[in-house]
Amino acid sequence: MSYLAGTYEVVVIGGGHAGIEAALATARLGHRTLMITTNLDSVGNMPCNPSIGGTAKGQLVREIDALGGEMGRAADVCGIQFRMLNRGKGPAVHSPRAQADRAAYKQYMKEVLEHCENLSIRQGEAAEILTQEGKVSGVLCVGGAIYETRALVVCTGTFLNSRIFIGEQNIFSGPDGLAAATHLTESMEKLGLRPRRFKTGTPARVDARSIDFSALEVQRGDEPPRPFSFDFQGQLYNDSLCYLTYTNSHTHEIIRKSLDRSPLYGGEIQGVGPRYCPSIEDKIVRFSTKERHQVFIEPCGKNSGEMYLQGLSTSLPEDVQLAFLRTVPGLEKVEIMRPGYAIEYDCLDPTQLTSGLGVRGVPGLYAAGQICGTSGYEEAAGQGLIAGVNAARFLEGREEVVLARSDGYIGTLIDDIVTKGTNEPYRMMTSRSEYRLLLRQDNADARLMPLGHVIGLVSQQRLDKMQRDYDQAAEEIRRLQKTAVSGPALARVLEERGSAPVGQGILLSDLLRRPEISYDCLAPLDSGRPPLSEKVREQVEIQTKYQGYIQRELRQVEEHKKLEEKRLPEDLNYLSMSTLRLEARQKLDALRPRSLGQASRISGVSPSDIAALMILLGQRGK
Repeated sequence: MSYLAGTYEVVVIGGGHAGIEAALATARLGHRTLMITTNLDSVGNMPCNPSIGGTAKGQLVREIDALGGEMGRAADVCGIQFRMLNRGKGPAVHSPRAQADRAAYKQYMKEVLEHCENLSIRQGEAAEILTQEGKVSGVLCVGGAIYETRALVVCTGTFLNSRIFIGEQNIFSGPDGLAAATHLTESMEKLGLRPRRFKTGTPARVDARSIDFSALEVQRGDEPPRPFSFDFQGQLYNDSLCYLTYTNSHTHEIIRKSLDRSPLYGGEIQGVGPRYCPSIEDKIVRFSTKERHQVFIEPCGKNSGEMYLQGLSTSLPEDVQLAFLRTVPGLEKVEIMRPGYAIEYDCLDPTQLTSGLGVRGVPGLYAAGQICGTSGYEEAAGQGLIAGVNAARFLEGREEVVLARSDGYIGTLIDDIVTKGTNEPYRMMTSRSEYRLLLRQDNADARLMPLGHVIGLVSQQRLDKMQRDYDQAAEEIRRLQKTAVSGPALARVLEERGSAPVGQGILLSDLLRRPEISYDCLAPLDSGRPPLSEKVREQVEIQTKYQGYIQRELRQVEEHKKLEEKRLPEDLNYLSMSTLRLEARQKLDALRPRSLGQASRISGVSPSDIAALMILLGQRGK
C-alpha cells in the first residue's frame, strides 16, 4: 500500500560519496532536499581502502574543495597520515593522499548532513522512479512511501543487484555485508536506460596484533602534512604508520594451485573488473614472470585494530586467503578479521548522460558515481557535486554547468565517460588528461573557485582570499624578472647546488628556472625578498620554472576551445547527413554531442566526418 510521505524539490538516492556531495550541493543552493539511503549508519562508508586521494585522485579532491564540496574538509579532519605522492617528479603529477580513520569519516559526514539546512535524510530503499509526461515526478520506496520531487539524483554505488563472491560462496549483498538494492534496476530499464554488469573487489582486513611489524618497511607521512582543503585552519596529524611488504614465489604458487576455486576464473563472475586495480589472482596470471608484488599494510583507523592489505584484493576462498597471506613476510601468523571478496553490481551505460550528468530524454533525472561506470570515492564525489549542482539549476530553469577538459580532472572524467563510454570500471589517472601541467593539485583553487562562486557554493570572502594569494605571486614573479644578482654570494649558491657558474650577473627569474635551484635557495642573494606564505612561494616557483610549458598548453587549450565553442543544435538529424560515414551518423545520433569538440572525441567519428559536419552546419546557418 503506497502513501505520500513528503514533497521535496530534490531527492538523492544513495548516501555514499556521490550522494553526499549531491545532497549537500542542492541543499546549500537553497533547495529542499531528501537523501534516501539503505542504512544511515553507512553514510560515507569506505568499503574499500580507507584513504582519500592518491595519484590523480588527489587532484579530484582539491577540485571538489575549490568548487565548494565537502570531501577535502572531511579528509583533513579525519586523516591519520598525509603524504604527497610523486614528489620526485614534476608538479603536474604531485598528488595528495590521506589515510583516513574510517569510522571518524562516516561520523563526520553524517553529522554534516544532519546539520545541513534544507536537507533531510531517511533510511529506506528506493524501488521505482516515478514520472509524469516523461519528467521526474517522484520516487517510490520499498514499504510504499512516495516522495514527490521534480529532480532526482541516482547515486547507488555498487548496491544495485549486488552479489558478493568469496570462493564457492556467493550471496546477494552489498559491500561490507550491507543489504543489496534489488528493485531500482528494473525501474530504470523501463525508462529506457541500459544496464551493465561490473565488478570490483577488496582484500582481507587483518588483526594488527597478528602482524610482525619488525619485518615490514615503514611508510611515514610527510612533515609537515599538507591539507586537501584550501581553507583548512586546524592542525593535521600523522598519527599512524603504513607499511610495505611483498608477495613471493610461494604466495604465487598457492594462488595458482587454487585458481580452480576462484569465481573469477571459474566463470561465476560475469561482471567486468577494473583494469588498473586487479585482484591478486589476476595479477599472478597476467604478470606471470613478475617475481613479487607490493603489499601496502594500512590502518583502518586511529583506534582500530584492523589493517587493510592494499594490493591483495581477492575473491578466493577464505582458507586459500589465509594460506597465501601467511607466506608474505610479516604476515606469517596473520589472523583474518574480514575476508576479501569480489562484488558484482549493476550500473548504467554513461553515454546516455549529458555532459552535466543528466539522463537524456528524462528531464530532472541525474546520475553520479559508480552507477555511471566509474570506480573510486573521489571520482564518485566529483560527479555527485556536478550532478547536484545541475539538479538545482534544472529547478531554476538554468543551463547545465559543464566542466571542459581544460577546466579540471572532473571535466576530463565526465567527458570521457559520456563521450567514449567505458567497458570497465573507469579510474582517473593523470595520463588521461592532455592538460595535466595546467590541471595541477596546487592551482585547483585558481581554476575552479571562481566557478564555485558563480554557482553559489564558494563565498566572496573565500574567493577574495584566493585572489590575493595569486596577485602576490604575480607581483613577485614580475619582481624576479627585473632583479639581477652577481658576485661571490651567487658563486657560492651555484657551487653548493651543483649549478653551472655565470660570467656576469643573472636575473633571479632565470636563476630560478634552473632545475637545481629552488625559490628558497634565492634568499641569501635577494635582499628585497618580501615575506610570502608557503602557498605563494610554491606558485612563484612553479609558474617561473614551467612558464614555457604552461604557455604551450594554454595555446593548445585556445586552439581546442574553438571546436568546443561550436555548439551543435539538439535537433540535428544526423542520420540524414549522407556526407557522413554511416558509423559516424549512428554514433552522433546515439550520443548527441553538445559541441564539435565533443563530437571529435567520439570513437568512430573521424576528422573527415568533423570537416563534413562543419560544412553542413555552415549551410544550415545560411
